[in-house]
Amino acid sequence: MTSRRNDTSALTKCIGLSLLLLAMAFGPNGQTVDAALRAGAAVVDVTPQQYPVLINGGMTSRSADQATTPVSARAIVVDDGKERIAMVIVDSCMMSREVLDDAKALAEQKTGIPRDHILIGATHTHSAPASMGCLGTDADPNYVPLLRQKLVEAVAAAAANLEPAQVGAAVANAADFTALRRWIRRPDRVAEDPFGNPTVRANMHAGGDWSQVTGESGPEDPDLSVLAFQSLDGRPIAVLANFSMHYFSGEKPVGADYFGRFSNQMQERLADDADGSHPPFVAMMSHGCSGDIWRRDYTKPESFDPKQTIDQFAAGLLEIAVKAYQGIKYDADATLNMAEARLQMKYRVPSLQLLEWSRRVVAEMGARLPRTPQEVYAREQIILHDRQSTEVVVQAIRIGDIGLETTPTETYALTGLKIKAQSPTKTTITFDLTNGGDGYIPPPEQHVLGGYNTWAARSAGLEVQAEPRFTEAALQLLEQVTGKSRKPYTQSRGNLAAEIESSRPVAWWRLDEFAGPRAVDSSGHNRDGIFEPGVVFFLEGPRSNEFCTANEVNRAAHFAGGRMTGRIDSLKDRYSVSMWVWNGMPVDARDISGWMFSRGRDHSLTLVGDHLGVSGGEHPGQLVFTTSTVTSQPQTAYGSTSLERWTWNHVVLVRDGRKVQVYLNGASKPEIELTADADFPPFLSSLFVGGRSDGNSTWEGRLDEVAVYDRPLTPAEIAVLSGQAK
Repeated sequence: MTSRRNDTSALTKCIGLSLLLLAMAFGPNGQTVDAALRAGAAVVDVTPQQYPVLINGGMTSRSADQATTPVSARAIVVDDGKERIAMVIVDSCMMSREVLDDAKALAEQKTGIPRDHILIGATHTHSAPASMGCLGTDADPNYVPLLRQKLVEAVAAAAANLEPAQVGAAVANAADFTALRRWIRRPDRVAEDPFGNPTVRANMHAGGDWSQVTGESGPEDPDLSVLAFQSLDGRPIAVLANFSMHYFSGEKPVGADYFGRFSNQMQERLADDADGSHPPFVAMMSHGCSGDIWRRDYTKPESFDPKQTIDQFAAGLLEIAVKAYQGIKYDADATLNMAEARLQMKYRVPSLQLLEWSRRVVAEMGARLPRTPQEVYAREQIILHDRQSTEVVVQAIRIGDIGLETTPTETYALTGLKIKAQSPTKTTITFDLTNGGDGYIPPPEQHVLGGYNTWAARSAGLEVQAEPRFTEAALQLLEQVTGKSRKPYTQSRGNLAAEIESSRPVAWWRLDEFAGPRAVDSSGHNRDGIFEPGVVFFLEGPRSNEFCTANEVNRAAHFAGGRMTGRIDSLKDRYSVSMWVWNGMPVDARDISGWMFSRGRDHSLTLVGDHLGVSGGEHPGQLVFTTSTVTSQPQTAYGSTSLERWTWNHVVLVRDGRKVQVYLNGASKPEIELTADADFPPFLSSLFVGGRSDGNSTWEGRLDEVAVYDRPLTPAEIAVLSGQAK
């Protein structure tokens, strides 16, 4: 009898397995299913159940007594038969790694999905319950257990909805919905940090007053990415959108900001389940690299509508996303791979003097929470001192030829652009504030400019080299999950770049780098330059459609107190320098708006050499050239045309022995022409771009496509280089 029962049991299992295989082999309408890919999605309400609740996102603590809109955890689980991955996007300002690690461990127990195959990201709404302490707000003790439980529920619910699926992605341009909020202040308008030190050369929203600033501190990322899953008969299962825009602001807590509205509107727009026979379609909006991004474009004040509502903003984004979604091509045979790295990173801890000051401030506070920026940052210094270091999580996912990359930080747009430009995947989507809440990670050059996103705190406390470490980790993980090497980034060469190349410069600095300190010489002569501190990178340059191809943006460096230094030993008294210049200083701010090029001795006490700039004072906005030899007095000449601030101009300095000419925008007649002594001993082989040799009145603005020639250029050649040749 025992053996017969075992035979019956075995037969039952065999029949069950056969039915399962049949179910996987045929779709809901009996169509053949060849794909192993499956996807499921779910939405779980994570709105607080106890009030008042603490709210993240402000300098000091605040709370809410009710929910304005629900906040949710939206999950997608994907399975290719070998790998299973979960992705959860939560309406939260930020979530600590510790809470998320606990939730992942519980989700693994409940679903079997390995904890290192679970991605959990925050939308960064500033009106959500506080699940971690940051600045003046502590984590809400009643909300954290609820959130942890709901995250597990979201993963389990999405896994329960798995069905045969196909996947695709699209990227659309939504530049009108995002812009740089971090601007560089004038060198004579430096502000103080909370500790009373004049360190703030750049800060958020300074662009609202043009008289105080010289320009944006970095590039924006206009990509609105859409990752979509459909059933094999075309019914939408889930959409994961991604966009780099910080948050809308102004919504009363508790609320989901524009992320929730976008998701709800997309669900209403695309839902296709009239008979209720399938799980509901799920849409979600995730946070791209948005650390220095907001929706107001300070370069175009007339375009900003202060009356625009959060619903209107979400609806505008939705139209772009839906159009992109409608053009997606799907892959039912996509396979999965995921990798995770955990890095130990140091905090920037206070000096003994700062720590002592902080302890005195906190002691005077007693048991209450901080009320001022000084109190907030004093408390933060003590916290960082006590912690010293932390663990951070970086992940990469491959879904077919689509790559996803995460950082647990408020990551700048430049970092996302670096990763996407070098990623081995066809499409790459970048997420910040995922798997932790480790604050801002400015690229190292941004630390030089200061601002509150560099002030050491849990909101911005990681080591100065954190950003390049995150970037390299992300790229290595993308290589790991794809089995392919990253793409080397090289700016394309349009017709104007080709003209420079064919004109045989002895050095050509395109100034298109992601970062310093090396300025690559594109002439082939290996005369790389060196960027000093005080330069930021990858800003938009002139004439992208002529210097680049295929709609690529031409890139330039922005100088904010630093220079780029080079050396050409063979340069004599017959040479030319061609460059594109963009002055960020008000032309009436100082006697010299800025020196753009100089040839002389570093830290010189005299003006020996050649120096080209833009004047202020009595010659506002006009080109100025000064030259001197060891035995002669300085000679200075001015142009007649005033260069408009924040516009690109092509300038060429030509020296033919004692004859000096300066040309502007390809005109056949020079702006400046003079006869000057020409004595260039060997030490004048040093060249300075973005400042004078003595460091006086450095350039405040962008420079691009600097080409040096060991011969005088002709007016015809200059016209070609400026794009004015007919």
